[in-house]
Amino acid sequence: MISQTRSVAWGTHLAFAVIILVATFLPLTFINLKNIHPAEDAAMLMRYAVHLAEGYGIVWNKGEKPVDGATDFLFMVMTALLIKSGLTPEVAIRSLIFTAHLINALLIYFAGALIFRVDHRIAFLASLLLVSGNGMFYVATCFGAPVFALFASAAWLCVMRMILIQSEWSWALAYGFFSLLTGLTRPEGVILTFLMLVGLVIARGWRSALTPAIAWLAFVVGLGGLYFLWRWDYFGHPLPNPFYKKGGGALHLDGLKNSVRNFIGLNLPLLVLWLFAVFSRFNMRILFSLLAPVIAFVLSFVLISPEMNIKGRFQYVTYPMIILSSIIAYKLIKDRFSLSPIKFPISLSVALLLSLSLHSLVVYYVYRDLPQVGSEGRYEVAVALSKYAHKGYYLAVTEAGLLPFYSRWKSIDTWGLNDSWIAHNGLITEEYLDKYRPAVIMFHARYTPLTPVRRVDRWDEMVAILRNYARSRNYTLAAVYTDTPYGKSAHWYYVRSDLEETEALIRCIREVNYVYWRSGKRAIDLRDYVKEQTSEETSANKARR
Repeated sequence: MISQTRSVAWGTHLAFAVIILVATFLPLTFINLKNIHPAEDAAMLMRYAVHLAEGYGIVWNKGEKPVDGATDFLFMVMTALLIKSGLTPEVAIRSLIFTAHLINALLIYFAGALIFRVDHRIAFLASLLLVSGNGMFYVATCFGAPVFALFASAAWLCVMRMILIQSEWSWALAYGFFSLLTGLTRPEGVILTFLMLVGLVIARGWRSALTPAIAWLAFVVGLGGLYFLWRWDYFGHPLPNPFYKKGGGALHLDGLKNSVRNFIGLNLPLLVLWLFAVFSRFNMRILFSLLAPVIAFVLSFVLISPEMNIKGRFQYVTYPMIILSSIIAYKLIKDRFSLSPIKFPISLSVALLLSLSLHSLVVYYVYRDLPQVGSEGRYEVAVALSKYAHKGYYLAVTEAGLLPFYSRWKSIDTWGLNDSWIAHNGLITEEYLDKYRPAVIMFHARYTPLTPVRRVDRWDEMVAILRNYARSRNYTLAAVYTDTPYGKSAHWYYVRSDLEETEALIRCIREVNYVYWRSGKRAIDLRDYVKEQTSEETSANKARR
């Protein structure tokens, strides 16, 4: 099913590989990673990785029970190993993500040129398409999407090879192995790799899919099942903690809409190519088998809410898969219409120079504002509070990324992604807070002191509980940071009033250069516009009434 093309010298392949390497490094000339802090969810995983590297196990707070808030299990373990080797958490996680991103780009090129035998210039352009995407954004913000995507791409490559050529046992074995790595990296990897197997059945029939099905069962169900039993015993629950908070056994239409929108946004140029392939009506069974697993995976996000799906990171795994499949779609169109290979009217070196120049412009405009995205007042507060980490105080925070990670304080994730009790009980309570008596309470409210609450959902209920708790327990309002007085959100900070370091903690919060996350602007403090009422005033008012 794969036609032969003229052989290309290995020196040519090596030259293209070097160009891909240079193109992948190119964004690093436009951004300064030292000025960019990890995204909130990424900082959560880094906290687990640091604790694991330090020998405390997979725990949110040192000395407490294990919590599976880091759903990227294998990615977290790999990061912990790099930290254990002596790298800082930021260098460790970014090195791992960048390496995966680079390997995936090279995988696409060599798969297209050597396995599927398309013109090597087409394979190069496909690889350049991946490099020009969101990969370096994830490197900068420390999201592990490229690592998940690499393992999934390797599994998908094996399936594509078996779809287009034949189901050899060596490729089936490789498919089973990479399916296991994909599932260990993220839980939805199990669903994704199973859908790949379904695609193989569609294309070749169940008899041809028997060997890879056995391999998938042996690796994913067999070895993966042993891991599943271990994690159930270790964490006390069969599923990752965020699933109980974000899934809840209900359908999430917002999750579905978000997933479809991200998929189209990531793959729009390639979907045009697929329309041509479909309208050519040539080998529709092969086309459907290559597209169906990806579409089904995108639709599966109806099972989970879309919160923290920054830059479509949950759907990014489909991007290199579609690029690999599009190489075949191009080949089918070419064979259908007997198109001649691409003929450059100018020399190959000039053509490559032009393509790299275009790539440079795309990368520059994508990443030029990234340092502003990374500026973060929560990071500054966390660093200021870190000098009191040895005191054993607790933070109670709705923003459980930068503040807990860089402060190194024990923390309560009041939303519940990293707290089993809250995740299984639905909402934090004042009684639960009383068990820890947090020294600092921080919440992200969807209002400012000068604007009313615009909606009421579970997040707003949590914020109301935290604010009422702080007011009824005589906490001092340290700051209310926002970028716009009449805006839609603000970060509220309260400090417990009966501590020896109360005034010092308040200064830590008030005296930082607080840049607001949403706009990158220097925040303003609206605490003077808040009329707080202490418990004594509340009692006096009740007595007067």
